[in-house]
Amino acid sequence: MFIGHFAVAFGAKKIAPRMSLALLTAAVAWADLLWTAFLLLGWEHVRIAPGDTKFTPLDLYDYPWTHSLLMLCVWGTTLGALYWWLRKDTTGAWVVGFCAVSHWVLDWATHRPDMPLYPGGPKFGLGLWNSIPGTLIVETAMFVVGVWIYATATRARNGVGRFAFRGYVALLLFFFYADRFSPPPDSVAEIAWTGLIASVVLLLWARWFDANRMVVGSQVEEKG
Repeated sequence: MFIGHFAVAFGAKKIAPRMSLALLTAAVAWADLLWTAFLLLGWEHVRIAPGDTKFTPLDLYDYPWTHSLLMLCVWGTTLGALYWWLRKDTTGAWVVGFCAVSHWVLDWATHRPDMPLYPGGPKFGLGLWNSIPGTLIVETAMFVVGVWIYATATRARNGVGRFAFRGYVALLLFFFYADRFSPPPDSVAEIAWTGLIASVVLLLWARWFDANRMVVGSQVEEKG
């Protein structure tokens, strides 16, 4: 899943309005952020195998430390505890942990059975990626709902909060649809570096426009 993860981050802003959208996005994408780094380090592995599923050319056969349910619970607990230690915000800590673990649930829905319960354990997946129309419809619908929740829970302070937000949403949709009709990557290194660079850009962008929006009904500047 791709923009479905962003949908969770957008929606979570309603529950944790004082938390930066960039932090919420980093939490839902934590598994993939680690995965790109672990690919470069050789700690996890992927094959470029067009046809593995209809939607993606990747055979995600080895990523127990970033994408198993057990490890995402560990990562989520760690991130939540770290956030609580820094901010003493119990609600925010729970939201961060939930966002991290939500990654497994959404990937379980889209992947074929390659999502491990724990390192070396059984793997599961409902295989939504085997239906291109189904994937496009489900993820787009989730994304629209998540963006709507965010847009109604916040309002722009200025042009940056308005137009940078719209540009971010448009770019994510473009990436989602363009990636489906793009040729397979040439190498695993290309996958990892592209993912890392794109993640940094998107996180900085989210922090930028979110800092220029405010929670509806509040005049207090949000903290991240």
